[in-house]
Amino acid sequence: MKARYQYRLYPTNQQKRLLSQLFGCVRVVWNNTLAYCQELYQQGEKKPKYIELSKRLTQIKKTKEKQWLTEVSSIPLQQSLRDLETAYSNFFASCKGKRKGKKVKPPKFKKRKSKQSVIFTDNGFTVNQHHVTLAKIGDLKVVWSRPLSVISYQLSVI
Repeated sequence: MKARYQYRLYPTNQQKRLLSQLFGCVRVVWNNTLAYCQELYQQGEKKPKYIELSKRLTQIKKTKEKQWLTEVSSIPLQQSLRDLETAYSNFFASCKGKRKGKKVKPPKFKKRKSKQSVIFTDNGFTVNQHHVTLAKIGDLKVVWSRPLSVISYQLSVI
């Protein structure tokens, strides 16, 4: 069973700016990849796999227009690609009737004003007694409302 714990982080002003930049980068990667997938779908091609999307992200980061994507950690960017692939898989499984329950709608574009979040996998963060260290952001002060008794494999920042 997976347990979810919620803790409050206290970033500095510099870390707030870096988190805001990271939220924007994840949103841009999601929206660009979703547009690419929709374009392929309209051309009658198959949905690209995560490996292909990851290679495409690497190529995009090398272009001059999107070079600023290299300023943030690549871990949440890669995770957004995995999340998009999962969203498409759930949508197509729902269309084919392989998924129980209500029909799942196709993935949507993310808006700047909607709730922003990023997910760090286990190699993108470390947990210490008084802080959480995020890749390319630094140590964020945290107040533990309860002890963290298990090893964390994912960290969501909302």
